Amino acid sequence: MKTFKPVMMLAIVMAMLLTLGHSVYAFKDIKDDPNEQQITSLKDRGIINGNAKGKYNPSGKLTYAEGVTLIVKAFELNIDHMRFIKEPLATDYYPKLKNNEWYSQSFIIAHLNGLDIPQNVKATDKMTREQYAHSLFKAITKKGEYAFIDLYKTFKDEDKVSTGYMDSIQKLLISEIASLDKKDFFKPNEPITRSDAAGWLFNAVKFVKDTPTIPEPEPVPNLIYNPELTVSSVNADINKVTITAQVPHPGYGIKVSAVSFEDEQALIHLEIIEPDPDRVYPQVISNAQAITYIDSKYKPVLADKYMHDETLLQTSIAQ
Repeated sequence: MKTFKPVMMLAIVMAMLLTLGHSVYAFKDIKDDPNEQQITSLKDRGIINGNAKGKYNPSGKLTYAEGVTLIVKAFELNIDHMRFIKEPLATDYYPKLKNNEWYSQSFIIAHLNGLDIPQNVKATDKMTREQYAHSLFKAITKKGEYAFIDLYKTFKDEDKVSTGYMDSIQKLLISEIASLDKKDFFKPNEPITRSDAAGWLFNAVKFVKDTPTIPEPEPVPNLIYNPELTVSSVNADINKVTITAQVPHPGYGIKVSAVSFEDEQALIHLEIIEPDPDRVYPQVISNAQAITYIDSKYKPVLADKYMHDETLLQTSIAQ
């Protein structure tokens, strides 16, 4: 009797895999699940994983560690553009978590991207449907600003929604990322299943991909003039940076909106504080001031857009 050579056997196996396509890799326990296709698609993209037995457990309850990691991974959220005085730890923001676990970095990224995770969260806590909806919508907003239909979707258990979550739920329902059950219940306080979590996540990623963002508004005239920096040492590691600038009248103020880092420079971005519309101010140019704190290894400078006149920045270091 002839025997197959290893090369021939490998060719047969590869042919079978190509013929069967993705089904040969599908989870063993998602057949006929309402979100079977969405789960398979997310798996093919490397966003979700099953267990060692090749199962996804679609009816299982999603933990916070799983949910946060899914959202961060699917939306490719990161903190690459941020610089820190010390390396951030998960326990800096969530004391009941552990550092150096498989989920730790995802919680750091989620916090610094504004996903609004409860501070007292535990990794094994079950994520409710309203909590998952809220964090999912926050992730969507990190990808751009979108226009939503001015519509309110009523459902029978609206009174069960926790404070601060309704807007996120409404946006997901309006955009058909999430849906009510057949009896018009959202079940906000029930743990979300792994199946529904994958279905909503798939729809959210598709929404971001297919929906155009609102164009950025035309830039407004810059009302910050002749800014000056004064740098004073707080300690060996931190400098206090005081920004003084001229504004059109005493009603205006300035604040530091962001600090970005390029090479050895800390670029300070300013934002104008609008005057109180119900007050009357003398129309006289005035000085405004803002303060921020910078790692001493960086040289603080103002972003280029504030260098709109011939006045040079004056930077002095207080001894």
